[in-house]
Amino acid sequence: MRAVVTRVKSASVEIDGKINGQIGRGYLILLGVGPSDTEDTAVKLADKICNLRVFEDENGKMNRSLEQVGGSILVVSQFTLYADTSSRRPGFTGAAKPDLAVPLYEKFMTHCRERGFDVQHGEFGADMQVFSQNDGPVTILFDTER
Repeated sequence: MRAVVTRVKSASVEIDGKINGQIGRGYLILLGVGPSDTEDTAVKLADKICNLRVFEDENGKMNRSLEQVGGSILVVSQFTLYADTSSRRPGFTGAAKPDLAVPLYEKFMTHCRERGFDVQHGEFGADMQVFSQNDGPVTILFDTER
């Protein structure tokens, strides 16, 4: 799995002009699923992101977790994270097919919810408009294959 995690002051996703998911302080997560990913991969990545300490403490150091700041999560499916950019027109055959990707996308979100987080989301495969007010900015890339 690949995830681009951005610390945000707020974020939302719209589908057909209507807000589908919206959060205040927390993480905007663009999540891509690869063909070799499993439920175990989804759970491990969710744990790693939920435990990430990138919020500032009283000394201005990135030392607090999402839980410690009462943050939320907005997850947006993003198959383009598996783009093959070896030519000028990217190919996307490296991304998992929907029959694998959708359940793992759902498993990732379910695990975050089970950990007590408010999880909002986009809609898998939809044309979405994503808005965010980045905080920092702090953006971190995760790749479970590395």
